[in-house]
Amino acid sequence: MHRGHVVSQGPLSLAHVWQQPPRLLIVDAACPSWARVCSNLCEALQNFFSLACSLEGPTRVPLFSMYVVQSRHECILPFVQVKGNFVRLQACISELRLVPREGICQQKSCLNLAVQDGLQQFKQHSRHTMVSAAPSSPSVEITVLTCQPGKDIVKQLEGELQNTDMVSLRRLQVTEISKGDGPESVDSLWPSEAPAEELSTEECSILGTDIELQVIENDTVSIESFFKAWLQDSGTDQEHLHLLLPSRCFSSFSSARSEPMCLKCDLQERLLNPALLPGTAESPGGDFSYQMAPQSAASRYRLRVIKALESSGVCESVTYGLPFIIRPTSCWQLDWDELETNQQRFHALCHSLQKRQWLLLAKGEPPSPGPSQNGPASTFYIIFPSSSLTMLVKAVATCELLLPNSFPMPPEDPPEDILRSMEVGRLHPQRARATVPPLPLVPSLPPSRAPKMPAAKKASSEPVLLLSDDEEQLF
Repeated sequence: MHRGHVVSQGPLSLAHVWQQPPRLLIVDAACPSWARVCSNLCEALQNFFSLACSLEGPTRVPLFSMYVVQSRHECILPFVQVKGNFVRLQACISELRLVPREGICQQKSCLNLAVQDGLQQFKQHSRHTMVSAAPSSPSVEITVLTCQPGKDIVKQLEGELQNTDMVSLRRLQVTEISKGDGPESVDSLWPSEAPAEELSTEECSILGTDIELQVIENDTVSIESFFKAWLQDSGTDQEHLHLLLPSRCFSSFSSARSEPMCLKCDLQERLLNPALLPGTAESPGGDFSYQMAPQSAASRYRLRVIKALESSGVCESVTYGLPFIIRPTSCWQLDWDELETNQQRFHALCHSLQKRQWLLLAKGEPPSPGPSQNGPASTFYIIFPSSSLTMLVKAVATCELLLPNSFPMPPEDPPEDILRSMEVGRLHPQRARATVPPLPLVPSLPPSRAPKMPAAKKASSEPVLLLSDDEEQLF
């Protein structure tokens, strides 16, 4: 740790890129399928808002409104602030439970009228109210939740909304709750996007805005997980992180390269910080993951890789704080070729590190280097590769913070009788059911924007990270 010599941006957080849009939920309560969904949906909404309303820090869902569509559309909740407003939202959920579950099937859907009315309501709210929670997001995201075939709903909306003013619409999403009644697998606990070949851009384009389609299972955990995605940063106006790789680790072209290679990445929280919940002992400002105060939107984190480490040589006890997921950026301001090349380089780095079972040690850097006598201590990070197109980053303690500990090795194996008494019988993992859903391994780019994933053996047009087999010659 170099005190007083390096200006650091401080540990990682998403404060400087936090841009959450208002949300409009349109519930398609068409009979008879509404009877299958109502209880699970209401329970999931209850669980989600009990969490979202009480989180400390910046508002993750600034505004929320809900429509219900049966024989006609009805706004059961106009746009209201979410934070600290659980009583109002709970009353809305209670009203949703009372929507009739039996009746005559509607002959013609009026989902398009709910979309149009919701957009008009949002425009009026924006004109007459100062939306302090989201001053830089004058557009709304609309989610249509339905039990009907999602592709049919997408095509229907595409045709009926052709002449609708979509200026204030940030995204329109159709979420189909599947009719599967069998026991769900672990993979089914997270929403999945419809394959791109099933929904072409030409089919679902409305005035330049793509309608996205997702399919989720009809159970409380899956529906709640879908809503929890609203708590994550969804902005793509700029990349969040620049990962700087040393120039000496690039093939034979390194002699002509004076600047390090820069991988442009996005940050994503892996889990919510428990200290953001009310009644916790720790203060939200106590640890690096808790620092959510707004910063300059122009700033980006810079992590400079300084060494590669053997994964077996890193002890988990020296890492601290909440982890972050880093992935290739989906910033819309980058051109297509740069996005694709950046993704190929990111993939090559993950592949090389996994092949050699290495981790990366990186140091946080200021946005513009310069001497400082009073700068805070540098923050160091360990970057863990994965088999997916993501890596995990965690802060690592320096020697000044470590306390003395002893880790004695046992002199011999435990006695056989004690060992037998401690063992268990054969486990049956196929019978176990995960209660915590895994991280969904889906690209962050929408189908109409995501560059194609290159094959593992495809060579990039630019020299990528080629690590030497001699570990002592690294960097």
